[in-house]
Amino acid sequence: MIYDLAIIGAGPAGLSASVYASRYGIKNVVIGGIAGGLTTQTHEIGNWLASEKIKGYEFANNAAKHASSYGTEIIPALVDEIKPARNASSASNASRSDADWQSDAGGKAGESFNLLLSDGKKIEAKTIILAMGTKHRHLGVPGEKELAGKGVSYCATCDGFFYKGKTVAIVGGNDSAAGAAVFLGDIAEKVYMIYRGDKLRCESFWGDAINKNPKITMLFNTNIKEIKGLEKVESVILDNPFQNHDELKVDGIFAEIGSEPLTELTKELGIETDEDGYIRIDPSGRTSEKGIWAAGDITTGSDKFKQIVTAASEGAIAAHSVQKFLKK
Repeated sequence: MIYDLAIIGAGPAGLSASVYASRYGIKNVVIGGIAGGLTTQTHEIGNWLASEKIKGYEFANNAAKHASSYGTEIIPALVDEIKPARNASSASNASRSDADWQSDAGGKAGESFNLLLSDGKKIEAKTIILAMGTKHRHLGVPGEKELAGKGVSYCATCDGFFYKGKTVAIVGGNDSAAGAAVFLGDIAEKVYMIYRGDKLRCESFWGDAINKNPKITMLFNTNIKEIKGLEKVESVILDNPFQNHDELKVDGIFAEIGSEPLTELTKELGIETDEDGYIRIDPSGRTSEKGIWAAGDITTGSDKFKQIVTAASEGAIAAHSVQKFLKK
């Protein structure tokens, strides 16, 4: 069987693309490590139209159920490799030998594509939408790698429960960092928010919530130089002393300093990106390679305004463009 469309990424962009593709009658499959993507790690979403307040995991679950309601399969796997197939009319994957698969390298793009998944499955599709999103950016300081999972975390909603009654530090000044501070402010005994700038760059909603919580203390114009601890995080070294001390005792650190695009597949496909690795797309979501579209946080679209609403919008637009392409 050859799918009309393979959607790589199961976040808001990929699931939105799937819903629209299904309603257009396009046979599609969604491939992603976690249904819902990074929204599963979001404490609370308050700017999704018609939902005043919804938990990130609840939103992700609803989105996955919606896409699945059309009979679309969501495969919990990653894509290890994409190769252009030589003939879109070739036999189904079930009857294709490994030799056939290997021989497809160097085929003409735009006819169809072969996808090799991390679970060993092989899928063939006429078109592709790349919606892999982004990954958390790391601090890059001594001790971070060694203490990852031992007090260093990149997801407050995932790991916040373990710090009930303890002291934590959040690094960053964006919406994600502010949301994490508010979330942890209800769990931890003390929350330090460490930011290199002189003021937060989050929505005023989050800023107001932080100012109202006496358990949250801001450390502006400050960076972490080192994370210290033997078996677990014990303290951090600051480049700007706080209360005359450059060492701050904490039990955990949550890094919320932004993200970077997941670009491994784009490099292999030779797709054009900008200087930061984000996929360049036209207004319809098309990339520089025939038969391949992109949507969501991984693209240069929507002025790189990384929001659930813009990701879902780009997914819908890409699916619409794919539908016109397949009609031709």
